[in-house]
Amino acid sequence: MDASPLFAPLTVRGVTLANRIVMSPMTRGFSPNGLPGDDVAAYYQRRAQGETGLIITEGVGIDHPAALGEAGLGENSIPVLACEASVAAWRRVTDAVHASGGVIFPQLWHMGPMKEANTGPVPEALPLRPSGVWGPAGRATSLDAGYMERVMPPTRPMTDAEIADVIAAYGRSARYARAAGFDGIAIHGGHGYLIDAFLWAETNQRADEWGKDLAARSRFAAEVVREIRTSIGDTMPVTFRFSQWKQQDFRARLANDPQELEQILTPLADAGVDIFEASTRYFNRAEFPGSEMNLAGWVKKVTGKFSMAVGGIGINKGYYDSMAGADTVAQADLTPLVERFARNEFDLVGVGRSLLHDPNWARRARLGEPFLGFNTDSLARLT
Repeated sequence: MDASPLFAPLTVRGVTLANRIVMSPMTRGFSPNGLPGDDVAAYYQRRAQGETGLIITEGVGIDHPAALGEAGLGENSIPVLACEASVAAWRRVTDAVHASGGVIFPQLWHMGPMKEANTGPVPEALPLRPSGVWGPAGRATSLDAGYMERVMPPTRPMTDAEIADVIAAYGRSARYARAAGFDGIAIHGGHGYLIDAFLWAETNQRADEWGKDLAARSRFAAEVVREIRTSIGDTMPVTFRFSQWKQQDFRARLANDPQELEQILTPLADAGVDIFEASTRYFNRAEFPGSEMNLAGWVKKVTGKFSMAVGGIGINKGYYDSMAGADTVAQADLTPLVERFARNEFDLVGVGRSLLHDPNWARRARLGEPFLGFNTDSLARLT
């Protein structure tokens, strides 16, 4: 399949991407004490050299004591944007990417309920949960049973002061990102982490203005976006990743129909989001009955903003299937992706595992060369 449609440039708030291929954020854990080194800079630079249009970094802890910790996936040595030392470390990364003609955003991240107590850079910082609940028991998940047993007991709900403190922390980290030379900001609002825990009714059971109804559940996310937009000004793009599915429940749904999706996302668009990353387990699935459009297509339709398709692009297994063993995952045909893109269903394509394994994936797509299969061995090193 001719992938040339994916290689048209796109300009967002004055930042021009050479093509529509985006490196999706993927936790790597190679930043001791939260500071990326020369190996991390070279890792991202190789993706820029391989013609990736936009690089979104792995999740980066914000300037909040409870932002990071053990979350059931073995995270360690996760980078941060929380101090001047982190600004200097990330400046080496952004300089390397820019030297190769690339564009790079950090993904700002707060684990929220997924953080296990007594873990992380600040072990004494209690995990934050909108309503004190981690999530429902007995749902489809791949999380370790021991981890779930430790995090399942309820805690207390977040206070208004704690909510305000976290929102302010996002703004501080956005300013650090700007000082470090990043071209835009990506926000992790999916997969059961803190922002998503406010969006999801199962984890947000508050009766106040932060959770009493669907609009209230969107308020925290919108305030985070607004704080970031205020902190960085109008010249840097902002992307927001959200997901129907959660690590706590693969079958979870934030929105049951397009009307609910519009209610959730419109406040975020109004607050300053330019691109929505629609994270799914399989990008090629229809999202709502009566239409073949995927989630990214519906996002674009109801918000009028740029949207990015995410989920299984370039491979033929879903995320948790491919993580189950070390066998190479065969590459999938790009035809369904290009056909949907050509119908103007979405504007960008998020490539994860394929780019983790092969920094030249975008160039191969442009030239029509055979792709390299993904192998879970790639998780153990910076390829």
